[in-house]
Order: sequence, then C-alpha cells, then structure tokens
Amino acid sequence: MIAKLKALFSAEAKTASPEEKQKQLQQACAGLFFEVIRADFEQSPEEINKVKEILHQQFSLANEDLQELVDDSKSSAKENIALHPLTSLINDNYEYEERVELISLMWEIAYADGNLDKYEDGVIRKVADLLYVRHSDFIKTKLAHAEAGNAS
Repeated sequence: MIAKLKALFSAEAKTASPEEKQKQLQQACAGLFFEVIRADFEQSPEEINKVKEILHQQFSLANEDLQELVDDSKSSAKENIALHPLTSLINDNYEYEERVELISLMWEIAYADGNLDKYEDGVIRKVADLLYVRHSDFIKTKLAHAEAGNAS
C-alpha cells in the first residue's frame, strides 16, 4: 500500500498518461474523503456508503474498480500522515470550481451520519485551505449542506 502511495506522488506521476492521471486523482479524492470519515474516530456505514455513492457518481467506476478504490483508500488513510500530497495533486489538476465542489462533497460525507463532528469540520477546513478555497466558499458549501437537512 505504501508503495502505491509513493508511486502516486513520485516524479513519474508528473508524466503519467491521462488514464493514470485520472486514477491518481480518484485516489487523491477518495483519500481526502476517508480523512473526513476518520476524523471523528468513527466510520459509520452511512458515511462509507456516501463515499461509495459519490465516487461512483463522480468517476463512473465499475463496481469492482469502486470497491478496489475504497479498499485502497481505507488502508492508505490509516497510514497517511499528511494531506499536502493529496491536495497538491488536486491543485495541479482541478480548476477552482472543481476544488469548491470537492469541498462540498466532503461536507456531504461529514453530514451523512446526521452529525457534524468538530474534527470533521477541522479536516475539511484544513483541506479547503490547502486547496486555496476562499473562506466564503467554504462557509457557503457548509451552510448549503446544513440547511439541506443534513445537520443534526
């Protein structure tokens, strides 16, 4: 697993084919999603199902590819000690609006179990900062999900 992560962020990743680049971005997004899930030290089935649903919608993955991505992301989230490699890859490949949408998806995951934990909020805040998402957009996406009835 660690070898996969090292390969993801190596110099070779900079010259990856479009297919490899897409897979790297999928892994980075899934990694961030699992950081949100892990933040409150509880991985609820609702949150995991929400991650699967979002990954399927965003990347149109086949069921076995989706499960592999989820399994890899769960494992790497346990070993991950820094958000910067994940957010750096996203910054290099996503436009501002896509980064804001990613933050919105993270809020959706955080609210999936009906409870926003302060640690989930903190992880999303840190990721938003690393993705250079304006604070106003960070708050707008948070409020959109809270007002949608996702908050407890």
